[in-house]
Amino acid sequence: MKEIIKAGKSLDQAEKVLIMIHGRGGTAQDILSMAEYLEVSKFALIAPQAENNTWYPQSFLAPRAANEPSLSNALKTINDIVIDLGKEGFTKEQIYFLGFSQGACLTLDFVASNAARYGGVVAFTGGLIGEEVDHRNYHGDFDGTPVFIGSSDPDMHVPVSRVKESTVLLEGMGAKVTEIIYQNMGHTISHSEITQVNKLIFNG
Repeated sequence: MKEIIKAGKSLDQAEKVLIMIHGRGGTAQDILSMAEYLEVSKFALIAPQAENNTWYPQSFLAPRAANEPSLSNALKTINDIVIDLGKEGFTKEQIYFLGFSQGACLTLDFVASNAARYGGVVAFTGGLIGEEVDHRNYHGDFDGTPVFIGSSDPDMHVPVSRVKESTVLLEGMGAKVTEIIYQNMGHTISHSEITQVNKLIFNG
């Protein structure tokens, strides 16, 4: 079982839950520290910690098999959290997701594999996982779930083409996607992105 760090409201007091997925080389504490910039005062915050600070070994653009079994284990970690939240009485619409970089890729891949009307999805610099986007991996209906995807042009890890391909697939599954590509932003999270997600996702 992965270590899971919690912050914000306790589950019995929270109106909503935000699952936060850190990037390669990052930690659960790192991604939780972002919460001070987000309008999530009514949220319980949950951040799983990847073993050796990485969710899967290769690039997200490698063939999926090259990242197994780590990739399936990482997706299962998120799924287990969602199942547990359901047992605590939270509906899918009360559950939100946020990830950065490797965590953003994992976030998008999880929600597209298990599409439903979630509260919202934030992907800071990421795209769907695999050498190619295989539509057979993704199922369900987002039913208008708001999704924000922000990335840089260029980005050393995430090609803009994969970001755009991911947006098209998510929109085709019923998500309401806001995609913003920032020129020469670098591999980081910008103030502009924070402003956008507070307006689009957390202040909805």
